[in-house]
Amino acid sequence: MSLYNIVDRIFIGQGVGALAISGLALTFPFMILLMAFGLLIGAGSASRISITLGEGDHAKAEKILGNALTLTFLITGTVSLLTFIFMGDLLLMFGGTPETVGYAEEYMRIIVPFSMLSALSFGFNNIMRATGFPRKAMLTMIISALINVALDALFIYGFGWGIQGAAWATVISYAIGSVWVLNHFFLPKSVIRFRKENLRLDKNIVGAIVSIGMSPFSMQLAFTLIVVIINITLLQYGGDLAVGAYGIINSLTVLIIHIIIGLNQGTQPIIGYNYGARQYDRMFKTLKLSIIAATILTTLGFIMGIFFSKLSVHLFTTDEELIGIASKALKIVILMFPIVGFQIVISNFFQSIGKAKISIFLSLTRQLIFLVPSLLILPYFMGLDGAWAAFPVADALAAFVAAVTLLSFHKRFRQL
Repeated sequence: MSLYNIVDRIFIGQGVGALAISGLALTFPFMILLMAFGLLIGAGSASRISITLGEGDHAKAEKILGNALTLTFLITGTVSLLTFIFMGDLLLMFGGTPETVGYAEEYMRIIVPFSMLSALSFGFNNIMRATGFPRKAMLTMIISALINVALDALFIYGFGWGIQGAAWATVISYAIGSVWVLNHFFLPKSVIRFRKENLRLDKNIVGAIVSIGMSPFSMQLAFTLIVVIINITLLQYGGDLAVGAYGIINSLTVLIIHIIIGLNQGTQPIIGYNYGARQYDRMFKTLKLSIIAATILTTLGFIMGIFFSKLSVHLFTTDEELIGIASKALKIVILMFPIVGFQIVISNFFQSIGKAKISIFLSLTRQLIFLVPSLLILPYFMGLDGAWAAFPVADALAAFVAAVTLLSFHKRFRQL
């Protein structure tokens, strides 16, 4: 998933220009919103299906699958239509300027009509993995991402299509991925399959899907709002290039975050199944291993960002001014990165066992509850550096809250 964003930004930065990266950064909120709805349905369905299969109710698991497909078409179709109608106003609201909105519109007018493909590919990849096909799910994403890389190079450098080429490359790769994923649930070897009678929405199943999927959805929706606030703040204190710098930094940090999300999605069916089967020792062992792995990943990301900041930024642009802004900002943004993985894993743990309210709260602490006040206060005293400093401040506070919540839950659980 990260490769879709990173590759687009690398090719656009190198092949189109620095302002094109800033324009592409304006599309972040919409792309994150799409992912949010994909997680609302995909992660929510996957979690419920894991628990249901753990309980031995195969018929209900298939009904959840059918409802998930119908929900994807209804929700994503509505969001895409509204986005296309109000695209210009939205991009200005996201922090656009006359210099950058044009690039963003070129990209969005191609991506938005085909956004259903993204939701299907990403959402049902979660379900494929949760029903015992993790390698096939991984292969689906890898093949799709590699196709995106190849088509980016062909369309931008070979055909000279610029930012539109990046958009078409993304659409085609998502189309291939969605066909591959959906076909899986028609095959006899699939644990659960699409059945016509299960496509009719059941309010109890929809409620069950949404209650679990609301946690990652809330996190991504909050991140959508945060990106808008970030873009506006950076535009005020640093101009268009500061917005472009955030686009680069976000691509680099999200690469690590998405690996951890992948780790979470891999552990989710294990935790959910063992919770449903009352194998609590295995559940906590899985949690412990996840925390260790996530911490190693974020620590490696921290080391790379501190010691190889200019080299990392240089992948995206040759503009010296943009490189200077982005490399300095990267070192500030990742100061607390080693503890971010822990916080994300804990949020996912509560989602996996059906504790939706706790999971939603923990998800919102890092990306909303602590980050927004920091973004509003610190730049007032520290200027542009204050905007960058808001990220490590929010990371530290959110990790502390997650640690206290987990210790409290673990103590009560052991007593029971």
